[in-house]
Amino acid sequence: MTGTDVRKETEDPGPGGYAAARLRLLTEGARSGPPRRAALSGLTDDWLAGLFGAAAGAAHGVSLVAVGGYGRGELSPRSDLDLVLLHDGSDPGAVAALADRIWYPVWDLGLALDHSVRTPAEARKTAGEDLKVHLGLLDARHLAGDAGLTAGLRTAVLADWRNQAPKRLPELRELCAERAARQGELQYLLEPDLKEARGGLRDATALRAVAASWLADAPREGLADARRRLLDVRDALHLATGRATDRLALQEQDQVAAELGLLDADTLLRQVYEAARVIAYASDVTWREVGRVLRSRAVRPRLRTLARERGDFLRRAVAGEGRALGGGKPVTERSPLAEGVVEQDGEVVLARAARPERDPVLPLRAAAAAAQAGLPLSLHAVRRMAATARPLPTPWPAEARDQLVTLLGSGRPTIEVWEALEAEGLITRLLPDWERVRCRPQRNAVHVWTVDRHLIETAVRASEFARRVSRPDLLLVAALLHDIGKGWPGDHSVAGEIIAKDVAARIGFDRADVAVLSLLVRHHLLLIETATRRDLDDPATVRSVADAVGSQSTLELLHALTEADALATGPAAWSSWRGSLVADLVRRVRAVLAGDGADEPEPAAPTAEQERLAIEAYRTGGPVLALRAQTEPVTGEDPAGDPEPLGVELLIAVPDQPGVLPAVAGVLAVHRLTVRTAELRALRLPDDVDEGTVLLLNWRVAAEYGSLPQAARLRTDLVRALDGTLDVAGRLAERDAAYPRRRGWNAPPPRVTVAPAASHHATVIEVRAQDAPGLLYRIGMALEKAGVRVRSMHVSTLGSNAVDAFYVTTGAGAPLPAGDAASLAGVLEETLRG
Repeated sequence: MTGTDVRKETEDPGPGGYAAARLRLLTEGARSGPPRRAALSGLTDDWLAGLFGAAAGAAHGVSLVAVGGYGRGELSPRSDLDLVLLHDGSDPGAVAALADRIWYPVWDLGLALDHSVRTPAEARKTAGEDLKVHLGLLDARHLAGDAGLTAGLRTAVLADWRNQAPKRLPELRELCAERAARQGELQYLLEPDLKEARGGLRDATALRAVAASWLADAPREGLADARRRLLDVRDALHLATGRATDRLALQEQDQVAAELGLLDADTLLRQVYEAARVIAYASDVTWREVGRVLRSRAVRPRLRTLARERGDFLRRAVAGEGRALGGGKPVTERSPLAEGVVEQDGEVVLARAARPERDPVLPLRAAAAAAQAGLPLSLHAVRRMAATARPLPTPWPAEARDQLVTLLGSGRPTIEVWEALEAEGLITRLLPDWERVRCRPQRNAVHVWTVDRHLIETAVRASEFARRVSRPDLLLVAALLHDIGKGWPGDHSVAGEIIAKDVAARIGFDRADVAVLSLLVRHHLLLIETATRRDLDDPATVRSVADAVGSQSTLELLHALTEADALATGPAAWSSWRGSLVADLVRRVRAVLAGDGADEPEPAAPTAEQERLAIEAYRTGGPVLALRAQTEPVTGEDPAGDPEPLGVELLIAVPDQPGVLPAVAGVLAVHRLTVRTAELRALRLPDDVDEGTVLLLNWRVAAEYGSLPQAARLRTDLVRALDGTLDVAGRLAERDAAYPRRRGWNAPPPRVTVAPAASHHATVIEVRAQDAPGLLYRIGMALEKAGVRVRSMHVSTLGSNAVDAFYVTTGAGAPLPAGDAASLAGVLEETLRG
């Protein structure tokens, strides 16, 4: 039975007729949805109009107006009736009597009523003083009486809203933020408030108010459906509980799901979370746009002043005079962040020359740049990439894998950037297995997040431990995948191991790394469960963990993953006591796994090209360079395609002399070349050539913005850097001043340690730090000032993390004394902190 049918059958305008018709509509009508809400609103309109007509007769200068949710026609079964009795002030006594004849029948039915009696002037004054009143009046809808009076109020209120938008919208934003802090985020709560929580119905109403201001508008895709879904759930909740509640309590979720025809409570929560995520993301984008518009309005007076100054300057120039104009950056200045990615007006956008359809790595590169800079991704940029970006080949190219690791290792800003990619479907395109954990609730009081958000939170926590492990890239990817098996039948660790193995291979890790990642996922609960449930004094306990882990490097990864996982779960999942138990277990397992100290790996014999370069460098007395592009074959979707670039291999041979490492690293930084991997070793020339020594540097580099310098230019600058005529430090400082990098998170501090017993012939200094332009130059300068000799080095950049090992000796070629080694590590760490 439709609402129209009910109204036709209801001839009694009194409370009894309305109540009977309302009951039939709610019990015999279709399931919750817009038609029933519209029918309930229409039925209520007719009844109230009848009450007004019977009480007011042919009176003029008075009208009955619906506002708020009722004004929008969004009546749920137990919704309040928000009403204003509007009058022109000519007969207050008659208006008061009229109000009683309308309000009392509503109360008699037990309906909640939010009412007021005001003149248009009083309504506008109250709206000016109370933001919530103003918001309600924006949805004013005429019910009965003088339609002109209602239309006049609507016009005036809307005009006031638009005129006062620069003041009211910041107030509204603050109101939304306070409510979110109080109620939490709807998309993660097990018992969410559908109205008040962030991403709920209040936020959807706020977006309507922003649009009404004409100052900005929300992304409309999916927004109406998200609002409708939350309203449908609230309707079902009212019917299930018989109360006017917006909180979806655990004990009522099965009944609400059944009312909506859904499979179970988990399906209900996933739909609620998806709707909330759409509204929350639209809110983020909209409030950023509001801020941008308000900032641009604020600078207009300054621009007008500059225009006047410019005109004055031109007049003075014609007259032979001159003076400086006022400074200030252009409003739309674009600062480069990465290849094809720039910052503009507080957002990360695509460069004008960027071509997503030709650059499949661009979405990950843009996301990593945004997270590293602590800036939001532009909605337009994300949508353009989602619509046109080419799929990544399988396996991914090395750059794509590096950019994913950089994104995951960027700390707290990763979350906002990840949500922007997910809102437009880019995450499930990159990682199809993500769809199964997206918005999946965790019915466990310990967990405070959905499965997908927990995985991202774990990566954020893991980024804080990047300095503790030798392979931060494996730690971050394991954090992302450790619960990927949830949603599959059986033990999620077992299912996750299989999925992680497939994902890791698709991302492009080699077999050894795939094995480590799948092991980490399979055993991500091993340490915490063993430490808290087993006897650590029993040798069999420790041996079983050692057998499962297999190596010390995997153990350190599992230890960091365990802590990151627990911290990302919730406050109840980790404590100093649990941490001490896990640390004790790790110490015991490490002792079992420990063997004799490894020695410095013997370098492979030099290739013919390396030997040729070394001989040429020795004979000419200067550096010799060779640039060679590195590629890997494309497999998967386009096996006939061009090879994927791995970067550029740069071979440098330099006669052994002081300052080679900082000179080479500094020149590469000046030319905006990012070092992916680097090795340095001393090469003895063949006896038939001479007894000299040449330093051989084998580097893999990539241009920061795409264009590689010529080898001749690199050699010229390297010669100048070695003879001291090139001020490398000054050039780097000038570059940093011209393009300051915003860091959106507090990266973990650098960590410099001495690896005991790692080599019998040298002291091994391990450096783990946030990668940055000139980092290797600063390390080289610090080692140079310390007067140590770099026997060899092994440098790698894993995402945004530099993981370097330097084998250093005294001038006589012996390992450093223990005290000197510790002092050097301390000085180097302090240098990098500065």
